[in-house]
Amino acid sequence: MSKVLYVHAKGGPPAGYALTRVAARAAVHLLALSELPAGVAAVAGRRCASVVTVPDTGAGDLVDLITGRAREVGADAVVTFSEYAVVAVAEASRRLGLRGAGPAAALARDKRLMRAAWERRGISQPRFRSVTNLAELERAAQQLSFPLLLKAAWSAGSTAHQVIEAPDEVRGAWERSRAVMAESALLGFAELHVAGAGEDFIVEEIVSGCAEEWFEGSGWGDYVSVEGVVTGGVFRPVCLSGRMPTVAPFTERAGITPAAVGAAAQAEIVELARRSVDALGLEDCGTHTEIKLGADGRMWVIETAARFGGAMTVPQIEEVFGLDLIGMFTDQLLGGLPDWPARALTPSDAEGAAGSLVVLAVHGDGTPWRRRHRWDSAAVVRSAPVGAGSTLSVVRESSLPDGAPVPVYDPAAGANTMAGLCLLSANRPEAVIHDFTALVDALPRILPTDVTEEVRA
Repeated sequence: MSKVLYVHAKGGPPAGYALTRVAARAAVHLLALSELPAGVAAVAGRRCASVVTVPDTGAGDLVDLITGRAREVGADAVVTFSEYAVVAVAEASRRLGLRGAGPAAALARDKRLMRAAWERRGISQPRFRSVTNLAELERAAQQLSFPLLLKAAWSAGSTAHQVIEAPDEVRGAWERSRAVMAESALLGFAELHVAGAGEDFIVEEIVSGCAEEWFEGSGWGDYVSVEGVVTGGVFRPVCLSGRMPTVAPFTERAGITPAAVGAAAQAEIVELARRSVDALGLEDCGTHTEIKLGADGRMWVIETAARFGGAMTVPQIEEVFGLDLIGMFTDQLLGGLPDWPARALTPSDAEGAAGSLVVLAVHGDGTPWRRRHRWDSAAVVRSAPVGAGSTLSVVRESSLPDGAPVPVYDPAAGANTMAGLCLLSANRPEAVIHDFTALVDALPRILPTDVTEEVRA
């Protein structure tokens, strides 16, 4: 039986979900670079041939660590689904002569390199500048047009995003973003391979989206992600995922599969994603490409990644399209030839729809809850105002323990202040939007009040 070294770190699809699907294809040796979520340790004990936990790994030793462990267990492939370990696993696979994202993996991780590669190819994107200190940010602010978005070059989940409306906000934004990156590193949400990655940033002009020109129905956000895979250097699109509008500044609230766009619009979006992925020179990896949708058919590529989409993107695809992307990708790394879709799948190919909602302490209009609440997954499932044809569940691995205080939403910390993750199955994408909109409004009524604390700004 083939052997796979599974490198676990924060982020990506739920670890329990991913682990079971890799284990169905090969003997799994687990290398955990961060603590396993509650409940996953038991699964790992049953499904893995070995489990090694390495806390506080030094960034300079990570590739050697992965390479050494892969040789010890005789791994035929090395896999990770974490944004923070993608570059290290790609380099380790290259050293071992195994299939992987390849030497260009960093271009799909470091937003500075990514944007520069697209600029060379003339690919539509917001105007930007790379910055590593306050002086460079001040200089970039003079060259670009306000409003601007400052973001960490190696971040994920909208962490450390800061909107800058005017020159007098530059210094404060810089200090806040750097502080959030330092806080995120302490929580394990930081690049594992590159030392000092928390000091690297880009600043870009904010482009205006126009969701109503692209989507069938209301309630959609003004961007999509193209989910796909690269096999032997060839990009293969799988489908589009849509979004609800983000919470300021740009924190994702919900993802919906499939995205309810027309066939002609989807073809244009997929073509831009193809050009964007091709420009990076990846070899064998999942891809997740975010594209902003504007008026009059304008589009801008925001970023891509050499891994599948995080949160529940992959489980949603399996539910509505019947594709086990993780299992198929494991087969690919092991030298197989999975039956990837010949084209990007559309809503007409789907069996129903699925979506995932990040629970944040903000109303639908983005204003914060007036009172503090405690997380209660049973109450959410029991009282959620979803349609008769919909089914709601809570992803416990990605949610706080019941009884824990719901964090006050911090715009700079983004998804780091989430309380829970909900999964919804429905008969069509528009039903997911409708049910999530109702659930967001109802959550402050559903969740018990935390009488021990008051909301603090």
